Amino acid sequence: MAAVAVTAIGAVPAHAATGPAITVDQGRTQPVFSYADAVREHVYVESSVDSDSDGRLDRVRVDIIRPRESGPGLKVPTILDESPYYDNSGRGNESERKVYDAAGEPAKFPLFYDNYFVPRGYAVLNVDMVGTTKSDGCPDVGGKADVLGGKAVVDWLNGRAPAYHDDGSPAVADWSTGKAGMIGKSYDGTLANAVAATGVQGLETIVPISAISSWYKYQRSNGVIYNYNYMSYLSRVIDTDPAAKCAAKRAQLDVDADDATGNYNGFWAERDYVAGSLGDASKVHASVFVVHTVNDLNVKPDNFSVWWQALADRNVPRKIWIGRYQHVDPFDFEGRRDLWVDTLHRWFDRWLLGVDNGIMREPRADVQVGPAEWITQRDWPAPLARKVPLRPAADGSLGLLPARKGETAAFTDTRQSEDAMVADVGTAAPGRVAFTTGELPMNLRMSGTPEVDLRISLDKPTSNLTALLVDFGEDTRVDWRLGQGITTLAEEDCHGDSTASDDACYKKVATNLATRPLEVVARGWIDAQNRGSLTEPSPLAPGTYAQVTWQTLPQEYTFKKGHRIGLVIAGTDSTYSREQATGANVTVDLRKSSVSLPLDLVGALINLPKGHKDWRGPKQVRLPVPEIRLY
Repeated sequence: MAAVAVTAIGAVPAHAATGPAITVDQGRTQPVFSYADAVREHVYVESSVDSDSDGRLDRVRVDIIRPRESGPGLKVPTILDESPYYDNSGRGNESERKVYDAAGEPAKFPLFYDNYFVPRGYAVLNVDMVGTTKSDGCPDVGGKADVLGGKAVVDWLNGRAPAYHDDGSPAVADWSTGKAGMIGKSYDGTLANAVAATGVQGLETIVPISAISSWYKYQRSNGVIYNYNYMSYLSRVIDTDPAAKCAAKRAQLDVDADDATGNYNGFWAERDYVAGSLGDASKVHASVFVVHTVNDLNVKPDNFSVWWQALADRNVPRKIWIGRYQHVDPFDFEGRRDLWVDTLHRWFDRWLLGVDNGIMREPRADVQVGPAEWITQRDWPAPLARKVPLRPAADGSLGLLPARKGETAAFTDTRQSEDAMVADVGTAAPGRVAFTTGELPMNLRMSGTPEVDLRISLDKPTSNLTALLVDFGEDTRVDWRLGQGITTLAEEDCHGDSTASDDACYKKVATNLATRPLEVVARGWIDAQNRGSLTEPSPLAPGTYAQVTWQTLPQEYTFKKGHRIGLVIAGTDSTYSREQATGANVTVDLRKSSVSLPLDLVGALINLPKGHKDWRGPKQVRLPVPEIRLY
């Protein structure tokens, strides 16, 4: 393909610009603009909220880098990373922060987006979330102020919101096509989801990486609380202003979150971008490129799976990468960095400049199925995956046939770790019941979200319930529990142009591996009284049976031939929850209980052997508790 100047989708004709114009060759914009000579500036966009109650609308600090030639004669699209982390935790694996020159203008932009995309004709904006770094206000931890601050920036790019220079004079984005894409990992990607869920015009695409779609799912699972007073804690982490400034706001966050019950309420609805009160998936018109990892125990993967399904239900243009690490950016997926940068490049070219580069005709999903093995498929979950119910029996087996009528199993809701739950599973233990298949006659790939369906009775009004799906078998797997699954190396590679203040080079990484006799594949939790509603709990009448059905976290996993699949049912999980156990005695009606696995059968018939009652499993288990990295 010959090099051409982009003249459609909001760009001006090449002859209207002085100097280079946005140029496309081989389906990709080319680096024809000087990074060293780029305009580096900042403005303050006025939001529609006053989160610190000082009588003035919050102003959002926006640091901008754009081609020197951009302006009324050459309008360019925008890549926007809104973050609360620019002056505290930093961004990326190397925790980069913004650096300013003597005049207060940005001299270093974290990550590679500016180095790579500005020479190709994009503006890159690093936006300080309301209440953080150089923006006004108080952090709202996913709520109205967070979301509408970012929305105001998109509005400003389209002439719908005011902005100001330091001297109070109006700032106009006369260089903007109005087309913006938001990108970011963790909280940054969460803000991208949230702003897209408002339906703001001009936001053409988002790339949420390890992002929250529901803050309730981030901090709770079906009534089970992961952490207490977390919202005020996170507000303190990201707000480097004097503590007194937002103390009242932080106190209110914890009151409204209602840790006393664990229920879903209006506070959480405001912070629900799938089906919430401030934004929801039905309003999304931006295309969405989701990246997440199935072993992320910070932003747990139900945050992507539920969001992804809601987008699919509405036929939103979308793409997905699913890795096996913990809370890791795709830039740091070993062996995928070049592919990631190129894929992201083509994605933004397609959605912000209208380049027909074929990216939407390629397989929708890239999935990591082994430490160094990725596959592509036309969608996720695997299109051929079907739910297969496995049924527990009184002899400790797990199979295709239901238990005999009257068979039960019992345990007490005690507080214990995953290690304790999965150790010596063939031996009876008071705090859990466990069931295993025989050795698998073939590899079985699971793709999607398992569902647990138990008929239980209690001797108290409620109990916390934990379900663990376990792969019993020695294997070398991605060790996501240590270092997020990666080790940072000394060697660097570069993506984009550099200056003395801001280079485009980052350290490479290697995947951490561990050989262990088992892996906890999927996990899920519920407070039994929330079995029918997250807003209106229904305590169980002691001694009567009730059906309790819930989903575990989603997974992508292959159970290998010769391994065994295990199901462990227990009470309160001390590894991932701070809750205290209820002490309830739980009786499970095995005949009316099952766990359904989404198995990619590929037309094969499963001949699952019955588990042997004398098989015990590893007697002692030492699984490192994963580091929960916020950013």
